[in-house]
Amino acid sequence: MGAITPLGHSVEDLFQAQVEGRSGVGPIQAFDARRFPTTFAAQVKDFDLGRFVRDPQRWANSGVNSRFAAAAAQQALADADLLDNPKVDRTRIGVYLGSGEGIQDFHHLVSLVAQSYQAKTGRIDAPAFTSAGLRHFHPGREYEQELHTTPGHLAAYFDLEGPNYNCLTACAASSQAIGEATEMIRQGEAEVMLSGGAHSMIHPFGVTGFNLLTALSTYNADPQRASRPFDRNRDGFVLGEGAGMLTLEELEHARRRGAHIYAEVTGYGSTADAFRVTDSHPDGRGAIACIRGALADSGLSPADVGYINAHGTSTQVNDKVETLAIKKVFGEEAKRVPVSSSKSMLGHLIAAAGAVELIISVEAMRRGVLPPTINYEVPDPDCDLDYIPNVAREKKDVRHVLSNSFGFGGQNVSLIVSRFEG
Repeated sequence: MGAITPLGHSVEDLFQAQVEGRSGVGPIQAFDARRFPTTFAAQVKDFDLGRFVRDPQRWANSGVNSRFAAAAAQQALADADLLDNPKVDRTRIGVYLGSGEGIQDFHHLVSLVAQSYQAKTGRIDAPAFTSAGLRHFHPGREYEQELHTTPGHLAAYFDLEGPNYNCLTACAASSQAIGEATEMIRQGEAEVMLSGGAHSMIHPFGVTGFNLLTALSTYNADPQRASRPFDRNRDGFVLGEGAGMLTLEELEHARRRGAHIYAEVTGYGSTADAFRVTDSHPDGRGAIACIRGALADSGLSPADVGYINAHGTSTQVNDKVETLAIKKVFGEEAKRVPVSSSKSMLGHLIAAAGAVELIISVEAMRRGVLPPTINYEVPDPDCDLDYIPNVAREKKDVRHVLSNSFGFGGQNVSLIVSRFEG
């Protein structure tokens, strides 16, 4: 596993910060956001790609999504002993990511529009815009806006010659990538898949869009307390960025080469609400079917699940509907099973969220410590489960963890990871 997040640049740093309840949220540094309704985000801090790869200049024209992905992939492949390993068939190692868009060349675009604008006619001088654009836009950076570039970069850089895919199903993307990569291994299409996600929307377009949707918290007075999943006073999510990568491997292939196995992916469910562009279905129908699908795939019952890593965005609608879905599926068990939201500290990493949260789920199960939901202060009658408020909890007997990712547009993915029994 590998991770680049607002809480650190390794799995160890990420999980330690989660257990300690530290927030990665602060004022936006990527651009001047003082005139935006939301002026804060959860940013990756002090990131230097040269600490992770031999030739960082190769990535000079790449977006931060690809650079985060490269660093996290380097960690995950090194952890799996798959870097330059001559004993494995590189044509049987693939890549499946849930990676978001890359560079948004906001500065050049807006500058050229302004320079080409003719006040008398109220129109853009198209020939002037085109001429200036050919001088100022970089073809390599334009290419980086395409969604397939990040998995393509990873395949070329790490010599992974198997299947290569990317999906962008909003906030469920990297969880869906992991689920689909698991299915490809099950079907024999690959023996190993590098899977996960990378994303950053901390740029003027991204913040503008989410502000217009009224989805972001505007608690500018105290940003570290802004992400408050399941709390009655929640007012929106906090935008984050980063990458999480996992090396998935067919069991016998892993055993033959003596790989260290952290956990087993046992369940995958995927559904659509088929309802609205941004809202979850109020009855939770997509989320309910998704969780049930993951349980059915794993052969487990709700009583077997020892911890739920919730999607838990800190929006009024999501937290209420996710709580409802858990109660519908788990019945009486819903009050027993601990639930927490990593986003209370990480913010929402959008396409990368699910992969990073699955890494946290694996570590919680392995180490017997469940991260808290920080900033939980005022109970909400519609959110009445055990959200592990504010302080981590020891729980050594967790054998199966459910991780939910419910995205804009009604994309739902649930994954179950289980303790590997050898």
